[in-house]
Order: sequence, then C-alpha cells, then structure tokens
Amino acid sequence: MYKILTAAALSVMLNRSLIIGQTSREPSFFSYRQLYPFGDYISFTNISFTLKEVKHLWRKHDCAVKYGRRLIMRIDNFEHPAETNVVCSDWKSWKHPVIWFQGTTDAVAIQFFLKNVHPQMKNAALVLFGQEDSLESRPNVFGELMHVILSPTQAIEEAVDWVLQGVDPDVVLHMRMMTNRSIRAIQAAVQCIKRALSSFQQQIAKPRVVLVSDTPSFITEITPYLAEFAEVLHFNYKFFQGNSSVGNMDTLKQSDFRVKDWGPAPRWVAFVDFFLASRAKHAVVSGAHRRVGTTYAQLIAALAAANRHGKDPSGTNFMFFSSFQSNLLVDGLGNQIGWGHIWNRFAGPLSCRHQPHQCALTPLLPPAWWDGEWQSPIPRDIQRLKSYGVTLTENGDVVESHLQAFCRSREDRVKALNIISQ
Repeated sequence: MYKILTAAALSVMLNRSLIIGQTSREPSFFSYRQLYPFGDYISFTNISFTLKEVKHLWRKHDCAVKYGRRLIMRIDNFEHPAETNVVCSDWKSWKHPVIWFQGTTDAVAIQFFLKNVHPQMKNAALVLFGQEDSLESRPNVFGELMHVILSPTQAIEEAVDWVLQGVDPDVVLHMRMMTNRSIRAIQAAVQCIKRALSSFQQQIAKPRVVLVSDTPSFITEITPYLAEFAEVLHFNYKFFQGNSSVGNMDTLKQSDFRVKDWGPAPRWVAFVDFFLASRAKHAVVSGAHRRVGTTYAQLIAALAAANRHGKDPSGTNFMFFSSFQSNLLVDGLGNQIGWGHIWNRFAGPLSCRHQPHQCALTPLLPPAWWDGEWQSPIPRDIQRLKSYGVTLTENGDVVESHLQAFCRSREDRVKALNIISQ
C-alpha cells in the first residue's frame, strides 16, 4: 500500500499522472486477467492510469513519430542507496515519460525529498509534508491520498456493514501480538482507551470499541476488560455468511491468499478489519507485543481521520494514540526499531527509560527524520543513512555540508563515466 501512496505523493510533487501497475493473475480464454494490487479487496480510482492504458494512448496519438517521444521508463531504486537519486537529483528536470520509484515499502522513502539538495525538489516536499521537526502541524498526507485513491470492494464493504449495523465505532484498538499473551499489554491498552474516551468533547454513555488483531484469541482475552464500560465489536469471519447477491464473496472466502498469518484467520479478513477500523469516529489506539505503531496501524489511523472530514466530529479532532506497556519502556523506546515504524525516531540515546504504562499522542504522518525535539537515531540507522550520503549527529541533526559534498562527488563520478563512455 505504501508503494502506491508513495507513487501518488510523487505524482503530486512532480505534477504528473499516477500510474498503478497491474499484474497477471487468473487465466481467461485468451490471456491472463490483469488485476490491480489487492484487486479482490480494494477498488481504485479511475483518475489514475494503468501502464496498459498509457501504452495504448501512446500508440493512439502516435507520440513516437509525431512528437519524437519514445515511451521510456526511468527506474530509481530506493532499496539500493547506490542506485537512488532521491537526495541528489532534481526530479522535476527529468524528461522521461514514466518514472518508477521502486522499493518504497513505508512512509519514509518519499520523505527523503525533504533533504533533497535541489531547492525546488525540497520545496515541493515541504509543501506536501510540512516541516519534519513539527509533528503536530504536519498534514495527513497518506490518509487524504487513500481517501481519494481507494475504497473497499463490494464484498469487503458488505462485511464491514454487517459488523457495524449502521453505527460507526467511536474508538478502534489495533493490537499486533504475534500470538503473545501479555496481560500488561491488555492493561496498558485498556487504560489508553479510557484516556481516549475521556478526551472527547462530548462524553458517550456506552462507547463502541472495535477490536482488530493479528491474533484472534487475543480479542477473546481483552473483551471482558472492555465490556465493563464499552460495547465491543469485531469481525468474526466464522459467523459471516455474506449476501448471495455479491458475486465475489464466495471467491473471497475461498481465497488462499496468506491463509494463515500469526492466528488462524484467513488473511482476507485483514482487509475487512482495515476498512472496519477506518470507520472510527474519534480515535485509533495502537498497541503491540513489541513494536507499536506498525505500518498497518498508521494507515488505519490516517484513513480514519481523512474519512471524518466534513462530518461531526471532524477529522481535525481525530486522535491517534500509542499504547506502551511498562516492559517495552525499560530501555526507553529501544525496541521500536524499523524505519517504517513511527517510534523508531525516538529510539536513540534521548529515549527516556523505565517509564510506566504510556498512552502517547501519535502523529498521523510518521516522521522520517530525526530533527525534532527528543528524537535521536540508533547506531544502526546512523550507519544505514551514511550509504545515502546523510550524516547525522548523535542528536539526529543532518550535517548539510556532508550531504552537499556527497552529492557533488556523485555528480563528478557520473560526469567521468560519461566521458569514458564517449
């Protein structure tokens, strides 16, 4: 999903059309049927293009002969630092008809443009993402993009409506437990939900709380703690029959796509859970056995906030909380590693240790840099960033002179290779 959202964000920055790639999946009489990513579960906007459509239009308008424009794709591979131009090149000057920003699996890659050495590229990123050191004021970029680009298929929407029965939930709790049975995780999450409920401007007598977890048995364990003060909802696929008028529901339920994750639920249920959770009116709470604020939870919270715009309560009042049990905070946030996770930026030496349970207000747009207050990098990230030409101080500040020198040396190498090739 972040690959698609990254492409969408880049299309905004460069004022280009969005192309969503299709893959060959099911054979038809003449050829393999082309499907969008997650095509059985997600419908995509028709304001984007497929590569097949672009090729057709290129031939139809005779672009190669009439305008001298060959359909050439330029690939920039973010996963390989030696191959990416994300900080050193002016992408706005590229004349290639198609650009593929490859290997972007979280919210970080597109935000590398915030450190691009070319002012117009950096400014384009700043307009879209805001200042990286002001987490509270940064826009909900990925939520708004999802709101425009995608929607659940009819079968997934039917399953969501079956759970909600016409009334959206007040709070959603997402717990990434990996089959773990942690009573402290339960206690911290329950406390966090109570805090979220107490922050509402209008108190709700019997709030509706939706539970989403990769470990279905965990839902059974935490429900008694929540049932004392809330109506608890979750999607139980075993009891869902579906509407026979929805043609692809039988196909959906028979799908072998990742039949098992950590728990016994078929993984198409994760798509139901995703769109179910994104209907939250007030707040999303993220908890976990280990790493809190996973990419799945990030996307849920972002889409839920975007879905509230124009409604009461509005998306501007929407809150995203992270629930940490005390044992996760013994070494500060040292366990919250992984570039795609929200709290990785706070996992370094400035991280406060031996804290009690925490219910932390969390930005909807995950930070990609360490420039903000109390943020600091872990040694592994400092070493990794050096391969991209970025040198960080211990407090997370980017050494701009090093970055400029790195990009100049890369430019000199390219010029030398061009001379040799000629």
